[in-house]
Amino acid sequence: MSTISVADRIIYQIYPKSFKDSDHDGIGDLKGITQKLAYLKELGINTIWLNPIYVSPQIDNGYDVADYYQIDEKLGTLADFDELVAKAHALGLEIILDFVLNHTSEKHPWFQAALHDKESEFRNCYLFHKGKDGGPPNNWGSFFGGSVWQQDPLDADNYYFHLFAKEMPDLNWAEPKVRVEMLKIAKFWLDHGVDGFRLDAFIHIAKADFEQDMLTSSDKPQIAEMFYANLPQVRTYLQEFISQLRQLKPDIFILGEAASADIDLAVDYTTPADKSCDTVVTFRYFAEDKSQVEPDLPQIGQPVKLDIPSFKYNMLEWQKRLEGVSYPTLYWSNHDMPRILSRFAPPKEHSACAKMLATLMYLQRGIPCIYYGEELGLMSQTLPTLKAFEDPQIIDFANKARAKGWSENEILESASQAHKMAARLPMPFDETAYQGFSTVEPWKYSKVLQKTNIAKQESDQKSPLNYYRQLLRLKHQELFIKGRFILENTSSKLYVYRRISKNKQALVICNLSADEQSYPCGDLTKVLLGQNAKVLGQKVQLASYGAIVLER
Repeated sequence: MSTISVADRIIYQIYPKSFKDSDHDGIGDLKGITQKLAYLKELGINTIWLNPIYVSPQIDNGYDVADYYQIDEKLGTLADFDELVAKAHALGLEIILDFVLNHTSEKHPWFQAALHDKESEFRNCYLFHKGKDGGPPNNWGSFFGGSVWQQDPLDADNYYFHLFAKEMPDLNWAEPKVRVEMLKIAKFWLDHGVDGFRLDAFIHIAKADFEQDMLTSSDKPQIAEMFYANLPQVRTYLQEFISQLRQLKPDIFILGEAASADIDLAVDYTTPADKSCDTVVTFRYFAEDKSQVEPDLPQIGQPVKLDIPSFKYNMLEWQKRLEGVSYPTLYWSNHDMPRILSRFAPPKEHSACAKMLATLMYLQRGIPCIYYGEELGLMSQTLPTLKAFEDPQIIDFANKARAKGWSENEILESASQAHKMAARLPMPFDETAYQGFSTVEPWKYSKVLQKTNIAKQESDQKSPLNYYRQLLRLKHQELFIKGRFILENTSSKLYVYRRISKNKQALVICNLSADEQSYPCGDLTKVLLGQNAKVLGQKVQLASYGAIVLER
């Protein structure tokens, strides 16, 4: 049985290919993660989320699963995984796996059977539909560009549905066989000791009527989330699946990826507790300031800043509406977005900003989810080529930027600051070649190395790494786990909140600006943690990007 309650969770997200290479092939692997468990334990986390480790053609870096029951050979073996779980458990760390629910790889045996035989028992496990007027069934657009429809090789007037890449056909959750098989897969990994799952893209497992077009005057495919995201049937499938998982493992931890979910949907997806997710991730926290975006260029290649007033409003809404229901996920970065410091930090205040942002986010009510390397203050690095982005939409951006006179360096730098792939580079451990990640050139590489590494920060008591360690020790206190949350009404340059329990109170003050700020603290003058800030009487003075945590 797990000794970690939902409220006590502190998650560390590992992108396995980029964490640590143990066998010198340039690709991170399971043994590499096992080698660094002591580091993760000392950091203060208790739950490790692994991005997909299954057999995959790697069209989408593991999210295109060809075999759910085997580890991709580049990452290791099932024995390596069992060793990782055993050693993690011995240290009091738990493992959750990314579970890809919405789609498989085109190489998956089910789809191969469906693609070559109309009478196959697996044909109805995917979404096939007749075309219309000599073309696809409707005008819906894929998240990866183009149409959601790909022609069926067995029938020129038939198509299969793919919400992401064409090599990633969507599963048909209305087919009972799919639901049965997904449960079998989950049980297999529970039998191998996993403690929970991160449910990838679960909000897309139900679709609307395929004969319905998006209303538009354009002849191009249209993103149509109203028809394939957060439909009512999603909850039915989700609750059936999770209730069965909880019968197998009552203390299982379920993190749901609900990227586009609003707060009302978040409530729906996390209640009732026995049939729903423990917490869900939304992308809606991060309102964007698009004032610097060039409107005639695709946004995917242009970095955007945070809209701070809207961010504060969004965080407040999620904090207060989930009280008494569930815990929000607290995060700044993940594998699907640029690193937060690339979106927020000015060059001269990099370290201070990293520590301030951690203070702001992780002492709120909720479950921290730290993206690997964030504790070092890593930024997105510039990728060397357009091909390295593995995204045709970046090629489109580059072509249009060239037409406007952009140089190749300007295109690469802009795209790298805006795109998720530049946030997936290797973890820097030391000063050696390839920064201790590997002895050979990594699978994804920037010629400009990270300016910092674990070895350098270990010996610096003022480093982001050592600050994170102190912060996460605070987070384990009951006040910061179960205390009430009150966000103060301040200017957009400050983010100030109180955590309150029956007999304790803490005040967290963060300066979001490069300007000096002050804030009254009353009799809360005992410093629990801080940087670039000091108490002067009953007032706190914060230098640029300062942060402080106070109690009586």
